[in-house]
Amino acid sequence: VQLQASGGGLVQPGGSLRLSCAASRSIFSINIMAWFRQAPEKQRELVASITVRGTTNYADSVKGRFTISRDNAKNTVNLQMNSLKPEDTGVYYCNILYSPRLPWAQGTQVTVSS
Repeated sequence: VQLQASGGGLVQPGGSLRLSCAASRSIFSINIMAWFRQAPEKQRELVASITVRGTTNYADSVKGRFTISRDNAKNTVNLQMNSLKPEDTGVYYCNILYSPRLPWAQGTQVTVSS
């Protein structure tokens, strides 16, 4: 079982993108879900997380610009990314926040460039 992210693309600095990820109910209903990203030649890092009840946490680098949300009826977790910067470029993944996580899927590429 993998969690496939979608919604990435090429956007200019200052632009917006919305990422989505769908999970099975058995996974989604009991886990804290999170978005991670990996920039070229860097380690994967945590971007944002959201509990079942909707409590959110963000990396300092994205606070005020990104918003994580979840739709418990549709078993989806989303990441609204505004005011994008070139340093937001990378492959974005969704997964369970804590180990053991699901196998990492392919992710979705986000490129912020003029």
